[in-house]
Amino acid sequence: MSDRRFRFGVAGSPASGAEWMTTVRRAAELGYSTVLMPDGLQLPSPFPSLAMAAAVADIRVGTFVAAATLRTPRQAAWEAHTLTLLTDGRFEFGIGTGRPIAEKQTADVGLHWGTARERREQVIETLEILRELDGEVRTPIMLAAGGPKALALAAERADIVSLAKDATTPREEVAALAAELRTLAGARADDIELAMNLLAAGTRPLPPWTKRAAGVDAETLESMDSLMLLRGTPQEMADELQRRRDTIGATYISVNAGYLEDLAPVIDLLADK
Repeated sequence: MSDRRFRFGVAGSPASGAEWMTTVRRAAELGYSTVLMPDGLQLPSPFPSLAMAAAVADIRVGTFVAAATLRTPRQAAWEAHTLTLLTDGRFEFGIGTGRPIAEKQTADVGLHWGTARERREQVIETLEILRELDGEVRTPIMLAAGGPKALALAAERADIVSLAKDATTPREEVAALAAELRTLAGARADDIELAMNLLAAGTRPLPPWTKRAAGVDAETLESMDSLMLLRGTPQEMADELQRRRDTIGATYISVNAGYLEDLAPVIDLLADK
């Protein structure tokens, strides 16, 4: 389905400057392409955190994803363009309309949450301003998409698309969503990189926070062959990722930072594939 080569990212956030530098440097040493950071008032701000990450290692950085409602469109575009400039083009701007938790946080920063349509329009306005600020440079855009309107927007605007489905979504449904994205994208379908984020990789038991993150307990998640898990030996995991590329088209694989070492052998097995 896709002949695009794999690349790998690590998703996490800093608990301290020293810990963050250690994670970023280790990710670069192990061959990860990107360090990604989520957005939310419960976490350190992603933009200075990612600037620090790009300064301590030769690695790409990205928001995964910034909540559009937590900043005005011009502020978000300004932050994104600044990171593109300071990293010499190593920044990828992931942006979305915000998860449910972002509604209260939007009020906390004194901004308007808005309807689903208003939030999509805010994303579009942010991207338009970013394009103006970028000028001759170009910040790659990642959009998370699950519903029909978000999928259409991603098909039109995104360089990278993360299919926004929960951990219990069957792989057949995810594959169908990916196929719909390609249909909507038309001539630019081959230019879109499909991303998939993993809660866990390898053979270690799932962590206690799995239920909070996935909405179901660890045993249920394991039994249902969730796409948010990648289990087995390095070779078994590599084989499974190639199946996912063949059936879904996903080639940009990110993993929770707690499993950075577990996925690393797979990067070596899939190098140049």
